[in-house]
Amino acid sequence: MEKSTHGYASQSAKLLGRLKRIEGQVRGVHKMVEEGRYCVDILVQLAAIKSATHQVALSILDSHTRGCVKDALSANADSTEKIDELMEIIRQFTKA
Repeated sequence: MEKSTHGYASQSAKLLGRLKRIEGQVRGVHKMVEEGRYCVDILVQLAAIKSATHQVALSILDSHTRGCVKDALSANADSTEKIDELMEIIRQFTKA
């Protein structure tokens, strides 16, 4: 399978490290629920997971904007399509 190059490629190792930590946090919450831990303790951990995934998403969104979108605007290629795509992902990302 051929690997495609995306704007976040240079940060790939860092992003994968963050995702691995998030994965560990999720497993920890799973264990907390199995053990019947206090609701507030679980909610605090879930808030930390939400924040961590938000930071990963912001990093990828930043790379996308500075890479794909910037390139499309510079080339006057599918700039309207790229802007529409960017706005749609921002809408999805900012939903509560």
